Amino acid sequence: MRILQLHCDSIEYTPTKKEIKSAEEIEDPKTTLLQEIVVAFVAIEDGDDSSVALNAISQIKKSMEKIGCRKLLLYPYAHLSSNLAKPSVAISLLKEMEGNASELEVSHSPFGWTKSYKIQVKGHPLAESSKVVTKDSSVSGDKEITSDALKGESKIRSYWKIMTPDGNMINIGDFDFSKNKKLEILAKYESAKIRKVDEPPPHVALMKKMAIADYEPASDSGNMRFYPNGRLIKSLIERYVTDRVKEYGGCEVETPIMYDSEHPSMVSYFNRFPARQYNIDSEGKKLFLRFAACFGQFLMANHHQLSYKNLPYKLYELTRYSFRREQSGELVGLRRLRAFTMPDCHAFCKDLPQAVDEIKIRFDLSQSVLHELGIEDSDYEMAIRFTEDFYNENKSSIEELVKKHGRPVLVEMWKEKFFYFVLKWEFNFIDNLGKASALSTDQIDVENGERYEIDYIDEHNQSKHPVILHNSPSGAIERIIYALLEKAAKDSKEGRKPQFPLWLAPTQVRVIPLNEEFYSHCEELSEKISSKNIRVDVDDRNESIGKRIREAEKEWVRYILVIGEKEINSENLSIRDRQMGTVRELSFDEFIKEIKVQTQNKPYTGLNLPKHLSKRPQLMV
Repeated sequence: MRILQLHCDSIEYTPTKKEIKSAEEIEDPKTTLLQEIVVAFVAIEDGDDSSVALNAISQIKKSMEKIGCRKLLLYPYAHLSSNLAKPSVAISLLKEMEGNASELEVSHSPFGWTKSYKIQVKGHPLAESSKVVTKDSSVSGDKEITSDALKGESKIRSYWKIMTPDGNMINIGDFDFSKNKKLEILAKYESAKIRKVDEPPPHVALMKKMAIADYEPASDSGNMRFYPNGRLIKSLIERYVTDRVKEYGGCEVETPIMYDSEHPSMVSYFNRFPARQYNIDSEGKKLFLRFAACFGQFLMANHHQLSYKNLPYKLYELTRYSFRREQSGELVGLRRLRAFTMPDCHAFCKDLPQAVDEIKIRFDLSQSVLHELGIEDSDYEMAIRFTEDFYNENKSSIEELVKKHGRPVLVEMWKEKFFYFVLKWEFNFIDNLGKASALSTDQIDVENGERYEIDYIDEHNQSKHPVILHNSPSGAIERIIYALLEKAAKDSKEGRKPQFPLWLAPTQVRVIPLNEEFYSHCEELSEKISSKNIRVDVDDRNESIGKRIREAEKEWVRYILVIGEKEINSENLSIRDRQMGTVRELSFDEFIKEIKVQTQNKPYTGLNLPKHLSKRPQLMV
């Protein structure tokens, strides 16, 4: 049995035509409107029986409990499968499902009819799900191989503390959080390890409103679609982070997205990494989709002849995509995904002292990258985790990292080593719902050099295994967009105008002609601005000037140039500055210089939509 389950504001359907002889009889086919309801599109398959029906309705009821809905519509939907049961069996099992949900307000749409329907699906992370229910498995999508690290993560013996910039270590219960409210949120969030969300954070509505991204109902949950605006923003961030890593010395590579789970090095590493995987069977091989670029780069490093003179040697990949089968209740907007883009840079170091020195350089790189992306120091809190032995042996270096951060940090100290790393730091963005999400991070890995048989020749001509650093200077690209949108939502709530950094704005300048008489001048002006590598479009629609200005503001276009007779005859440009809330006059060169100051040292790409707004289709969101 295959089920597509949707939590809906409303569904309206009308039976239009019998499709099969054994279709249910309806005396008076009419339009039905149902509101605040869960709709389960159901395809009964050959071989399904009562046990499958019972199992399926049980799964549906459990998920409905989570979202607090008690109205259910069972909607027969043959298009979910090409292996359908006989109509008589399907009708019988649908009735069994309906009968076993008597505690709900349950109904079904007529079986065997073509129906027209309108549906409005809610936007929260549990609103959409799919299930495949069979005789020998409860829900096939839930079958997964779970790593030993993931199974044992909750059993780790650790101590939670706060470290201040002067190096003092304070028990978490004794620390005064009155001046560090976000750190208190992070401490509670991390110690509880509760990742599920009860409502969508504000960025979810914004990512749709701004035509950046949306859920993809035809894919697995946690796989997003990016519209032209979103793809432009995403590509610019990808290019910027990649450029910064290459400036630092990273050598960009590309590795496969799937690997043999029975490869010796994979089996061992898999059980040291706390993540759930997507698994694939292909021609007798058990494959999994990568959850990071680690093993691809490790296998590549295994084929290098390395000398201590080459170290630290840095390999880098922007993984589009990495895959982790996060639990459905944790998936929300761009905050936590199952397919995400991760800049991943590994540094192969000759020993622990070199690794400790290198991690300080990468710490500075990460702080700088976040700042240039529009994420300020005050937007995130730092957490650092390490083994007790590593702390005792490297106390001054840990204190130096905390001092670089400049504020108290959350510490998790492990009594003994459980993972492959002995230290991990991360910058955690705190969103409007008080949820923490890791952005930049780095780890000191003391196992995988040996596991992957990566060797280098030291000063004494001896073969040794390197210590490996795992750094993402920004964290997942999607999560950066999430953080920027959450910041924008907060600005809006507190009376400030939300805005992207100018270099990331899909449209940087909009030209609006008062009427057709000024179209040719606007065309020339837009071409002149565009030649300076500035994204400019023209609102040539037959709408009032007020409406066009309002819509430009709603799209967060910072600079608006309204062109009429006065503007054509003026030597200067009359510029509406949305962020400043002013109208200013500047010369063309002064205007271009102002934009260039804000976008210097950042990548550029042209518009990702037609230049003329009259040529753009309307997106239904």
